[in-house]
Amino acid sequence: MGFKPSHIIVLLIILILVFGASKLPEIAKNIGKSAKVLKKEMKELTEDGEEGSKDSPKAEEKGE
Repeated sequence: MGFKPSHIIVLLIILILVFGASKLPEIAKNIGKSAKVLKKEMKELTEDGEEGSKDSPKAEEKGE
């Protein structure tokens, strides 16, 4: 089940009523920044995990 256009419109109207039209751009900007930081941290964790598996003693024992 996905969102229909009517669902998105109702959601936007509720957000405007709750937060006010002036706050919505600020909220969207903060969500974007948070998503960017999360993506960066996830990338760093996966890179650290790959480096750690190459340097681990188990990888050396297997001849990798």
